[in-house]
Amino acid sequence: MLKQFFLTERNMMIAILLNAVIIFLLYFPSLHRNIVLEIIDEFFIVLFLLEALVKIKALGSKSYFSSAWHRFDFFIVIVSIPSLFIHFLPVPDTSLFLLLRLFRLIRLVRFISFIPNMDSIMEGLGRALRSSVFVLLALFFLNFLLAIFSCHFYGNIAPELFGNPLRSFFSIFQMFTVEGWNEIPTSLALAIESPVMAWIMRFYFGAVVLIGGIFGLSLANAVFVDEMTIDNNEKLEEKIDRLQEEIRELKDLMKGKDGAK
Repeated sequence: MLKQFFLTERNMMIAILLNAVIIFLLYFPSLHRNIVLEIIDEFFIVLFLLEALVKIKALGSKSYFSSAWHRFDFFIVIVSIPSLFIHFLPVPDTSLFLLLRLFRLIRLVRFISFIPNMDSIMEGLGRALRSSVFVLLALFFLNFLLAIFSCHFYGNIAPELFGNPLRSFFSIFQMFTVEGWNEIPTSLALAIESPVMAWIMRFYFGAVVLIGGIFGLSLANAVFVDEMTIDNNEKLEEKIDRLQEEIRELKDLMKGKDGAK
């Protein structure tokens, strides 16, 4: 019965979800270092370790480790084991032992295996990422270039936004995502005394939002979505081709009957 419990995928998915809830609660300040929750958390570590051992014995080590999901689970369990010793070792809150519990949250990705047609979705996602990489690289270099320009022209005026290349890069990225597209130029306009230079600045950042935020990201999104849906387009084209072939055969059949008359 215990063996059947560990071999039932639904039971272990529920256990993963419950463990995620416990870890979630442990990061509330009022529940941090709560002894009851920590004991429950450690119980789940032992539970997942037993699951791995039972599956290795039932399936055989070769069969068990041939599955990518099983290798993934085993790795997460192994890196979580040191968390069992936090009560026996004087470790601070920032210790790696305490941080290792976060690795078990990664097991939540197992839930994607229950999504229908997951293989097709992952294949489409891979195609979309490969097709979008050049657009994303172009946006990255555009962001980098504009960050240098902005740092040069506005670094002294707004050092908190453009004081160095990294701050400038992040500020430009914010505008690419249409976040702060109004606040950033407005704060700069208050620091620029010349009305002409203020309008030039507004035009410059308007172009940044238009090129990077609206056109650039829209292009990346269009390429991504197009590649994700290409499977459906191919299936539709196949159906149209079959329909055309059937119509052609029907026409030939009708011509044959007319000729016979």
